[in-house]
Amino acid sequence: MNKILLVIQREYLTRVQKKSFWIASLLGPILITAIYAIPIWLAMQDKEVKRIEILDESGLFQAKDLVDKEVEFKLVNKPAAELKASFSKEGFVAFVHLPKNIVSDSKELKIYSEKNLSLPLKSSIERVIEKKVRATLMQQAGIASEVYEKTQVEINSETISVSSTGDETSSSSGGAMILAGVMGMLLYITLLLYGSQVMAGVIEEKSSRIIEVIISSIKPYQLMLGKILGVGMVGLTQFLLWIVLTIGLTQVASTFYGSSPIQQRVEQVKKADPEVAKTMEASPMDEVTKVIESTNIPLVLGGFLFYFLFGYLLYSSLFAAIGSAVESTAEAQQFTFIVMLPIILAFIMAQFTMQDPDSTMAFWASMIPFTSPINMMVRLPYGVPMWELATSMVLLVLGFLGCSWISARIYRVGILMYGKKITVKEMAKWLFYKG
Repeated sequence: MNKILLVIQREYLTRVQKKSFWIASLLGPILITAIYAIPIWLAMQDKEVKRIEILDESGLFQAKDLVDKEVEFKLVNKPAAELKASFSKEGFVAFVHLPKNIVSDSKELKIYSEKNLSLPLKSSIERVIEKKVRATLMQQAGIASEVYEKTQVEINSETISVSSTGDETSSSSGGAMILAGVMGMLLYITLLLYGSQVMAGVIEEKSSRIIEVIISSIKPYQLMLGKILGVGMVGLTQFLLWIVLTIGLTQVASTFYGSSPIQQRVEQVKKADPEVAKTMEASPMDEVTKVIESTNIPLVLGGFLFYFLFGYLLYSSLFAAIGSAVESTAEAQQFTFIVMLPIILAFIMAQFTMQDPDSTMAFWASMIPFTSPINMMVRLPYGVPMWELATSMVLLVLGFLGCSWISARIYRVGILMYGKKITVKEMAKWLFYKG
């Protein structure tokens, strides 16, 4: 046991004391935040409020009827020919001509612009006009405007989770999907990243022949286990640093949203018409907040640490076996894909698991040790029976023990094997060597 601890200590301190570890730990969250924040920020800055001129010959529209988050409408009273020639020079993106018979023939609506309008902008213009035309038609049919307003109901249901004891908590399907997707992606990346680090470390020691000195004072299985646990602790340390730094940077990046042209437009509308502004302020983060409030956070975090640890141990033992059997990274490519395939398959299956977390496929994907780390974590935000969670955990531990036994049999032979091209058939023979 002391020898395993020494290997763990060596692997951990050797990597943590490197400048590259701290550079990656600090730059990682910055790059992750930048990848998402910079394009979004630039898009929001570029997404200026569009100015549209409207010539209303029907006389139906007033300024209060022309309110939109991303479009600023201006009613004008000039000849159509003059507006066609001058709208772009005066800073307007488009000129909308509403004919007198817009109510009876909506196809007479004309939108003039210097170049093709984007589909969202065209839809925004049409949506605002449709609302007023529809209200006018209702009035002509003898339906009062008050009755019309009451019929404009927007269905926005609230999902509520009911526990076995009858307790009710607000939940969110959209938020659960976001949370599940984030955790599934994190596990997918970490399993590939830190598992391949174990393989690279084994190959490096084997190619430098230092392994011959180490193996003289420690059993191969102890060396393999110590290396796997040491790199795993490095990964966990880096992972925790990434979480803390990314959360901090995300909070800083979110402050830029308040200065975007669209947000400024929302503030303007809020002053003019608070009721309309309410529909503009909806944020996807509200859904995430709901699901966090309705989720058993200690269970999810505990599950994440468990599946990260044992998922990493399972795959790292296989990566270590591959590293021991080859002499270079290039030679390892043919075997690496065999180990990566279940991880890739698990990630693909997770996309379907998010859509239907209680399906038969989702159930088995969260039970099979090779796919359960990602798929069970995807299911957890939706709620999983405790017996399923316990069964999945037990099977994952058994899967790790089985894989580590197989890997240890390959490792003890392969680590001292030089100058021979290894095949899968050859490694299968090593499992039955005595000694």
